[in-house]
Amino acid sequence: MAEIQQRETTSLRDRCVAEALKVVETSGVESLSLREVSRRLGVSHQAPYKHFPSRDHLLAEIVARVFEEFAQHLENRPRFPDPHDDLRSMGESYVRYALEHPLHYRLLFATPHPNAEEHPEMTANAQRAFGLLREALGQLDETTGLDDESVEHDALFVWSTIHGLASILQSDALCPLELDRGTVEHAAGETLLRIGRALRAGDASEG
Repeated sequence: MAEIQQRETTSLRDRCVAEALKVVETSGVESLSLREVSRRLGVSHQAPYKHFPSRDHLLAEIVARVFEEFAQHLENRPRFPDPHDDLRSMGESYVRYALEHPLHYRLLFATPHPNAEEHPEMTANAQRAFGLLREALGQLDETTGLDDESVEHDALFVWSTIHGLASILQSDALCPLELDRGTVEHAAGETLLRIGRALRAGDASEG
């Protein structure tokens, strides 16, 4: 009996998360509420509160799971022995995730999140994703002697650049520019190539 109750509890928790994602997708995060989720699931208004004390707890759970998925996507990228090639692979994986999962990407980077201190799992998963970028950049230490502060600056530089590119490619901003199709199709690769050059130039100046 206890195992059956555990399965039912887990099922309802997961169903709440899945339905909440649908609410965000169709109506925006502003429309997310435990009452709306329970209505859509056909359960009592109090049922979701067994797992999520508030709407913010539900949103934090969604964001935590998406960050975990995002980090796993980056970890599963093609790996290369050359640190610059590996960094480029990570950047390409980042852009690919943004284009293939636009709703999830918006939840990560274009949605106000609940208080980080009150939701440690969400924070930990976000740090894990950013930590992968730090790790990739840290591989440059062996040949360039970058210190921790330089790695942090490089991580912010790479992240902000790739995020900007991903956001542009998700929007209609390029349509009025009438750019050559090949330019748009190769935008990610070319941008990442230039990031690599900039990092190499920085490495040389540090030397």
